[in-house]
Amino acid sequence: MSPVDALFLSAESREHPLHVGALQLFQPPKGAGRAFAREVHRAMLECSDIAPLFRRRPSSFHGALTNLGWTHDDDVDLGYHVRRSALPAPGRVRDLLELTSRLHANLLDRHRPLWETHVIEGLRDGRLAVYSKMHHALVDGVSGLTLMRRSLNTDPDDAAVRATWTPAPRRGRRESRGLLQQAGSVVGSLAGLGPSTLRLARAALVEQQLTLPFGTPRSMLNVPVGGARRCAAQSWELDRVKEIKDVAGVSLNDVVLAMCAGALRGYLDEYDALPDTPLVAMVPVSLRNERDAPGGNMVGAVLCNLATHLDDPAERLHAIHTSMRDNKQVLSQLPRAQALALSLLLLSPAALNTLPGLARATPPPFNVCISNVPGVAEPRYLNGARLLGNYPMSLTLNGQALNITLTSTEDSLDFGLVGCRRGIPHLQRLLSHLETSLKELQRAVGL
Repeated sequence: MSPVDALFLSAESREHPLHVGALQLFQPPKGAGRAFAREVHRAMLECSDIAPLFRRRPSSFHGALTNLGWTHDDDVDLGYHVRRSALPAPGRVRDLLELTSRLHANLLDRHRPLWETHVIEGLRDGRLAVYSKMHHALVDGVSGLTLMRRSLNTDPDDAAVRATWTPAPRRGRRESRGLLQQAGSVVGSLAGLGPSTLRLARAALVEQQLTLPFGTPRSMLNVPVGGARRCAAQSWELDRVKEIKDVAGVSLNDVVLAMCAGALRGYLDEYDALPDTPLVAMVPVSLRNERDAPGGNMVGAVLCNLATHLDDPAERLHAIHTSMRDNKQVLSQLPRAQALALSLLLLSPAALNTLPGLARATPPPFNVCISNVPGVAEPRYLNGARLLGNYPMSLTLNGQALNITLTSTEDSLDFGLVGCRRGIPHLQRLLSHLETSLKELQRAVGL
């Protein structure tokens, strides 16, 4: 087990479930009857060939679970892991998100492989929903969504149901070797952060003004969290974001971060809780390449100045672009294993905040996590049902009561928001603030 995976298992508690998930919406094919969801669920249960990643659970020693190694379950109970649910009438999207919120708050059973899939029917417009979750010790956001994407067909006439847990040919041996290499390289890099590497990191952090942990303001986003969650989701046209990117000469992710910054500024101002100094976002950066095995955590992290103290959306966008450019340049100058190790050091204060009392006793290492995960550009199908939206649902940590994750589906950007039910009031209002922020950015660049 790699140190990153062990950290996710060790930091988990009832108040801090550390799995990642996604809520997918599908439009059933023409002629699909009322039994379509039941047919999809039954077909999933028939996918009994299960990849090693989906058999993995924490090993035990004398009956006690440990966070040091993995063992594999030879008899996976698909009836437990793959479930079918129905929404109460009238089957509104609000009802779907309420169910998703409850499912996302529940801990995964560590005596079983750490994943679940829920087929959900009953939406009044006839759409089908699938909510899936996996422990962050098994996958990062990129690899999790990649596994979900691979399970979908590109041919609408292909009625085969391919499950996320179905192995790819000849992948198992490569997976084991890749995970062992990853664990060894990260351990070696942590041990190898000696004087020369630390001097390099210090020079990168100080001279290039990388945003540092604990230099962030306290905010209403950074409070102790309970175990209950609230989820919100919405899609935006990808072309609206691309137009701003092209006119401003920045990256698409810069625009997304500016869109979130404006929304957070408006949301906090609504509660008279906007700090005078800028909010800081933790932005995951994928370090994965094509040779990496599926699963595991291969994500670096940079801290971005969201410039929420600036009134002008164009100035805010420029500040975000500068912050991300400089910080990613720092990360790119390190070997990948050392970039992972340095990112682990950046993230460790957030994990330590799960210890009682530390969330209040120390400044937050960052204010919010904002993650943009690569999605799909072409249509995808599940038993002929077209994927309409894919809304990532990530995790919150103690002192980090809000998470914003998004991905792309064809010509849309799908935002998934997860917040502590007690700590983030009226989470759905952030959706309207996101729309307002996007319109302000369009006006600011002359669109």
